[in-house]
Amino acid sequence: MRVKRGVTSHSKHNKIRKSTKGMTRSNRSSIKRGKQAVTRALVNATRDRKIRKRTFRSIWNTRINAAARINGTTYSKLIAGLKASNIQLDRKVLAELAVNEPKAFEAVVKATAK
Repeated sequence: MRVKRGVTSHSKHNKIRKSTKGMTRSNRSSIKRGKQAVTRALVNATRDRKIRKRTFRSIWNTRINAAARINGTTYSKLIAGLKASNIQLDRKVLAELAVNEPKAFEAVVKATAK
């Protein structure tokens, strides 16, 4: 008995069409081009999630360094002092303190200078 695949094919095509919503021209209307576009979009999304982590860490380091220099030290000395005095604050929290709570950041810098 022969198997007709119309339903399966249509559901696959609809899945691609749903994924290509917002894309232009043949990426949206052609199933073949749409599949390629979706694959490429997913690859870029995966890559860029990694890059976003890298970018944010760089921003945090810059903010910490700027605030540290205002308080008379450098980024590397501050991080070394944090490790030596066993203060476990990550860079995200330090950057947040540096921007929004300068007094608290100053206290952290003083604690590391001992």
